Amino acid sequence: MPAQKRDFFTIVEQGHEGWRLALGTNPVKLTPGLNIQIPIYHTTHLLDMRESSINIPNLPGYTADNVPVVCSGSLFYRVTDSYKACFSVSDVGENVKNIGQSAMRSVLGTFTYDQVIGDRNGLNTHLNKIIGDSIQDWGVECTRFEIQSFQPANREVERQLELQMEAERNRRKQLLDTQAQINVAEGQKQKTILESEGHLEAKSNEADAAFKTVVREAEARKQQALMESTAIAEQVEHIAQSLADKRSGGVPTAEDKKLALQTLVELKRLEQLRAIAQSKSNSTYFFGDRAAMGRDASEAFGVDYAEQVKKGLGPSASNMTVSGAIGSA
Repeated sequence: MPAQKRDFFTIVEQGHEGWRLALGTNPVKLTPGLNIQIPIYHTTHLLDMRESSINIPNLPGYTADNVPVVCSGSLFYRVTDSYKACFSVSDVGENVKNIGQSAMRSVLGTFTYDQVIGDRNGLNTHLNKIIGDSIQDWGVECTRFEIQSFQPANREVERQLELQMEAERNRRKQLLDTQAQINVAEGQKQKTILESEGHLEAKSNEADAAFKTVVREAEARKQQALMESTAIAEQVEHIAQSLADKRSGGVPTAEDKKLALQTLVELKRLEQLRAIAQSKSNSTYFFGDRAAMGRDASEAFGVDYAEQVKKGLGPSASNMTVSGAIGSA
C-alpha cells in the first residue's frame, strides 16, 4: 500500500490495519481508530483486511488436448497477516493478480476441453489450491477462484469442436440404441424361457394328475374286487351253513361249500338269462354246455331245454329266437 499523507493524525478505518515506521524502522501496528504520527519522522502503511477480489479478463491459453481457448475469472483473497503483507511483498494486490494469471494458464493446461466444460468446479478447486500455496508466505490466503467464461479462441476452433461434439453425441446415441436392442432381446429371451418353463410345469402337473387318477381308479377297482369277493365268500358261507343245518350236522363240510358255490353260480346264470330275456335290443342267444349247468350232456343243445328256459323267464321270452352254440336269428 502507498504511504499515507504526512499529517499529525492518521485514521485507520474498521476492517483495516496499519503499520507505522519511524524513519523507516521499528514498525508499530496501528489498530482501527485515531492514531498520531509525526510528519517526516513517521511513515504509515494501511492494509485492507477484508476479502477482496481481482478480475482476470480474457486470458488466452491452451488445454491439455491443445485447444486454444480464452477464459476469464475472479480471484478472491483475504489478508491474514498484515505484517507479512506489508513487508514481505512490495505490492500485495498486483502480485496476487500475477500469481492468479500464471496459475490459471498452468492449471488450464492440465485439463482437457471436455473436462473443463463438464467439471468446472474441479478446475476452480485446483486453482484455489495452487494459488493459495503460492501466496500463503505473503500472509494472504486465496478464499476461492471462479471461472466466469470459457470459450474457444476463434470460430474455426469452435466449429471443429461442434463437429466433434456432434460425432460424440451420435456415438452415444448408437450405444444407447444398441443397448436398448440388447435389452429388448434379453426381455424376449426371458419371456420365451418363462413361457417354456410354464408349459413344462403345466405338462408336469397334467402328467401328475393323470398318474394319480390312474392310481386311484386302480385302487378303487381293487377295493371293489375285494369287496365283491368278500361278499361272494360270505354268500357261499351262508349257503353252505344252510345246507349243513339241513343235514343236522351244524358244521359245513367241503362238499357243502362246493354245492353252495355251484348253487350261487347257477343263480348268477339265471340272473344273466333274465337280463337277456328282458332286453329289447337282442334277438340272438347262445347257450353253453348244459352238462356244465348240471344237466345231462346229451341234452346240452336241445331246443326243448331252451324253450323251458324261456318259459321260466316269463312271457317276454316267447318272442326270442333260440339257437344252438353257434347260430343266428
